[in-house]
Amino acid sequence: MFGKRSLGALSLLLVVTSAAEARDFVRIVGSSTVFPFTARVTENYQSVTDYWTVVESTGTGGGFQAFCAGIGDDHPDITGASRAIKQNELDECEDHGVFRITELKIGSDGIVVANNIKATHTDFTRAQLFQALAQRVEVDGKIVDNPYTRWSEIDGRLPDIKIRVMGPPSTSGTREAFQDLALAEGCKEFEAIAALSAEERKDVCTTMREDGPFVVVGEDDTLIIKELANDPEAFGIFGFSYAHNNEDLIEANKIEGVSPSIETISDGSYELSRPLYIYVKNQNRPIASGLDALLTEYMSEEAIGPEGYLADLGLVPLPDFERRLMRGRAEVYTALIRGFGEEEEDSEQQ
Repeated sequence: MFGKRSLGALSLLLVVTSAAEARDFVRIVGSSTVFPFTARVTENYQSVTDYWTVVESTGTGGGFQAFCAGIGDDHPDITGASRAIKQNELDECEDHGVFRITELKIGSDGIVVANNIKATHTDFTRAQLFQALAQRVEVDGKIVDNPYTRWSEIDGRLPDIKIRVMGPPSTSGTREAFQDLALAEGCKEFEAIAALSAEERKDVCTTMREDGPFVVVGEDDTLIIKELANDPEAFGIFGFSYAHNNEDLIEANKIEGVSPSIETISDGSYELSRPLYIYVKNQNRPIASGLDALLTEYMSEEAIGPEGYLADLGLVPLPDFERRLMRGRAEVYTALIRGFGEEEEDSEQQ
């Protein structure tokens, strides 16, 4: 996935990196959805090592922006992501000399539409979510600015309450995934939209409304949960793990007849499922003391396995073969960073 530069350029960067003064902590940024998993891993890691970590929830987009800004002591070592890195982000990384990157999938997650546990719960279709939250929708065969203000206006079987849905900002990977998995898929139900050009259709199908019913909340998903606990008529969009860990306050609604769960996300029957990632800046490994040990903890069976402590937080484990693949990928990249003259030998030893 990642292109290689010339040996000379790489060697020069390694010399610069090695010369930098090592710090005694690992800095991690990124996705608010990945944040609780990373925070739990670092708690376990810090309890058995002399190293420590700084973990910041910046959102997926904000995480990549910080991660790609450069190498060295002032830049993050790891970023969490609720979607895969984009080509323009890879280009930004390379423009700043960041091109030795490990992509590690840590598990799967579902995006939920949840509300207060005491409120009325429903079964949304993706077409209904599109009609409620898109900036423009199809009405009587025409594409118009979204006129819907109450759920019952979309479908008489939905609650007769105002549409009020809280969700993350545009920098969030969760929001992007929701736009792709929910809105864009629901959009396919409408003939006038299907007749548009590809570019026009993408704009209509993924642009969220800004006239009030969709309320942008910060990257801290716990703020949405607090709002839902106090407002029985509101809904919130966030990762399954947050619903899983706050079942006393909120409940996730069905999508297309399926409730989100470890099982339905794992087998893909829950339509709003997606993988979660961490990205590692290998050029910072000589600088960030304890980074290798932290990765070993993160990718261990005790963390990401079916009986691991992250499953207790709502992370849906990868299949056995994929966990082994990710663990091996982390180990191989650890060997490669030691020096180009050792690549072949280290790879054979793995």
